[in-house]
Amino acid sequence: MGISERKTRERDERGRRIVVAARTIAERDGWASVTIRRLADEIEYSQPVLYSHFQNRDEIVGAVALEGFGELATILRAAIRPSSTPGESVEDVATAYLDFAFARPAMYEAMFILPTGLRFARSDTPAQLREGFGAMATVIAPFAQDVDTATETFWAALHGLAELERHGRIRPAFRSQRITLIMQMVSGQLSQL
Repeated sequence: MGISERKTRERDERGRRIVVAARTIAERDGWASVTIRRLADEIEYSQPVLYSHFQNRDEIVGAVALEGFGELATILRAAIRPSSTPGESVEDVATAYLDFAFARPAMYEAMFILPTGLRFARSDTPAQLREGFGAMATVIAPFAQDVDTATETFWAALHGLAELERHGRIRPAFRSQRITLIMQMVSGQLSQL
């Protein structure tokens, strides 16, 4: 291995340590506690070293968010069981999405609430974002002619439920009933309440 390869590997490892430290601090103390100064102290590098990897905090949050989108995509794909009916698949993906939002609140906040610079539904959208959307589209496709718009609406409904419940605006005990209602709405099986 040459010097150049070693330096590249070391640089990548420093960048990885910054992202891991940001995620750890955010999960423990919230995103307000994630500052360049605190990150530098946490990983024992100077602030200029951090700035050589990321221009600002938003880029660090974006790197954490990308990790989250990769994790979410894997979880959503795993929730799709070949033996499930299309309606069950919608419920399984909705449940997995909401479970992710509640199990990883700091990650979810990085992905969907904080500024990151990440762009959705564009030619330069990162693969991690596309994969999560694709998993949702897979379960929506049997029920929609315009799969992209229907998937965006499904995603918006899940995000709204996650945020309302995370902030105590709706009753957590009724999450499974709401998921069933979403499946019924998506599949056209909604009866009178």
